[in-house]
Amino acid sequence: MRVLVVEDYDPLRVALKKALTEAGYAVVTESDGAAALELLLSRPFDVVVLDLMLPGLDGIEVLRRIRAEKLDAHVLILTARDTVDDRITGLDSGADDYLVKPFEMKELLARTRALVRRKYDQKDTKVTVGDVEIDTAGRHVQVAGEPVVLTAREYALLEYLALRKGQIVTRDEIGDHLYYNGRPSSSNVIDVYMGYLRRKLEGGGRPKILHTKRGQGYLLGVVD
Repeated sequence: MRVLVVEDYDPLRVALKKALTEAGYAVVTESDGAAALELLLSRPFDVVVLDLMLPGLDGIEVLRRIRAEKLDAHVLILTARDTVDDRITGLDSGADDYLVKPFEMKELLARTRALVRRKYDQKDTKVTVGDVEIDTAGRHVQVAGEPVVLTAREYALLEYLALRKGQIVTRDEIGDHLYYNGRPSSSNVIDVYMGYLRRKLEGGGRPKILHTKRGQGYLLGVVD
């Protein structure tokens, strides 16, 4: 999933990028509102973590432009302002969620996960495919009731397929959501990670749930 962090305070911006990257997101950062808006108009993002007090163009104006342009991104506002009027202004301008500084990083990660689920209309936090269960809230995976350890990149790929369960997802879509510039470092990287997932989820004669649709992409689901 692609996340844009717009925060002008360097230590916080660096910490946000580190935490979100370690959680498996493809993260881009900006410190200036106008530069962030230009980036948003040029490529898709799933979530925007947006500070309100920005140089160049303040966060509320960036948010209003995101909504005016009908960009398909969910926005989490970060702000030191904690009055009711401030929260109302942010939400009325189109924010999907609101987090007051200072905050715990684990709360920001939980709110980001919730926004991703909302974007893909995933009301339940758990996705079940055959005997595989993906817990998108806890970021845990089980096969036949037994936990499976995935790397951050493996989990990010599986989660994206789970949010599109039963649908064919193209290689370009996967690239757009796993890598900040939409392009993996090698042309076969996605195939390699699909291979890792198959070994962990389908090994030992378990049902096949990860399907390659030649010339189209990949599908997560039980196919008769």
